[in-house]
Amino acid sequence: MNAESDRRGTVEGGVRIDALRAHLAAAVGRPVALVETHVSWVLLDGEHAWKIKKPVTLGFLDFSHLDVRRECCEAELRLNRRLAPELYLDVAPIRGEPHAPRFDGQGAAIEYAVRMRQFASGALFSERLAAGTLDAEAVERFALRLAAFQLEAPSADALSPWGSAERVRADTALALDGIAAAASSSSAWVAAMRERFEAKASRLARVFEARKRQGWIREGHGDLHLANVVVLDAQVTAFDCIEFDPGLRWIDVQNDAAFLAMDLLAHERADLAFRFLDAWLGALGDYEGLVVLRYYLAYRAVVRELVASIRGRQRGDVSSGPRYAGLASQLLESRQPRLLITNGVSGSGKSYAAARLLERCGAIRIRSDLERKRLHGVGALARSNSSLDAGIYAADASTRTYDRLHDLAEISLQAGWPTIVDATFLRAADRERFRELAERLDVPFSILACEAVESVLRERIEARLARGADPSEADLRVLERQLAGREPLLGNEQANAIVVDTSRGPLDVASIARAWRGATA
Repeated sequence: MNAESDRRGTVEGGVRIDALRAHLAAAVGRPVALVETHVSWVLLDGEHAWKIKKPVTLGFLDFSHLDVRRECCEAELRLNRRLAPELYLDVAPIRGEPHAPRFDGQGAAIEYAVRMRQFASGALFSERLAAGTLDAEAVERFALRLAAFQLEAPSADALSPWGSAERVRADTALALDGIAAAASSSSAWVAAMRERFEAKASRLARVFEARKRQGWIREGHGDLHLANVVVLDAQVTAFDCIEFDPGLRWIDVQNDAAFLAMDLLAHERADLAFRFLDAWLGALGDYEGLVVLRYYLAYRAVVRELVASIRGRQRGDVSSGPRYAGLASQLLESRQPRLLITNGVSGSGKSYAAARLLERCGAIRIRSDLERKRLHGVGALARSNSSLDAGIYAADASTRTYDRLHDLAEISLQAGWPTIVDATFLRAADRERFRELAERLDVPFSILACEAVESVLRERIEARLARGADPSEADLRVLERQLAGREPLLGNEQANAIVVDTSRGPLDVASIARAWRGATA
């Protein structure tokens, strides 16, 4: 939020923004920057950000009345303190006259501003992406923050309209209507997309309703694009959530997360998009939601196309920024289901290889280390000194874990996603069961067999336990049992195997990806 857009001499509603900017600059004794979005002005004085809502009426909001803008400012303060309490300070009245507004003095308020702490330039995900400095670590930190937030968020009441199939359809139609109104040249595309979305929504109607019954419609953020995620000193978090329409905030958790993933895809960073989804799904555990994720990814591309259309009309420029329309069309129908299972003892590098592969191939990963803990009532990312003693690596626990992995893999594949199941798969019977799943669904099947010399295995496990930052808690005792009980790949498995010695130099991810993509059903 650093690019300035001047509105010199323009009066819109109750306040003249250029006059307010001049007043603030005189008060603080330094220049004040103005940032403009399609619904707000933001004044940056070097210490604070003052956000004023434009008195505009759009298809999805109506800020034409001062009382509504005040109420929305108060709601914005309250709601954004859930994720970014350190940023949001108060709601400040603006007094004076429209041509001479001020933050001090007496008299009735003519406008309101949300006062925030101004964060450093370059802190936004959008800015870091443009500068080439947005890394996977920051993206994964936000994924974990979002998952924790969603797990604690309240679920929608069964009698509320939020998250229903009807509401999902209505939100999609409203966004498409907005594009048609803002850019008449898009009418043919809008008509085609309307038909495709309606067909998809009809097929998913029962799933949408089931998601609501299961409690996955929660009070979320609603606007998680790249320019609304920020790297602060202590954390990576989101700000500027939807406050003007609760129905755009009380949404499926998949809908909320889809926004950021889609925006990364639109900016040609599929690697970061799938790293985000991998970390978020792993922390939240909502793999059943993969059935609706593709719909929401496409819907979010439509939302950004709407915003781009509105901003283009306001500026008289429709060519700036990424074009989301083509991505929406692509996301709605793209399906490339294929199954890969890993194979190897603890410390063999299979999870590292799987993480690099999902970046390259745009895949969903399901991890035994996380699902095993979830089945035992341990937080997927929690550390538990007693977990080994509790038997999470015992034989019966492993059977339950592989049953869960099988169920989730089937959901992911049927939803059309390339799927990686990250587990040891040391027993031939387990490997055969997943091969049969791929055969039944008529999708390609591969085994990524990771090997390393025993000295390297021991070094890696000891280093991993010392760091304490990995979901796996397998120690040297577990490794010894695995080495003694592992069953080598059978002759008929060799044709599906991609064998990698991870102790011999850098991993050739490109070659592994080519081999997996080249596999046939």
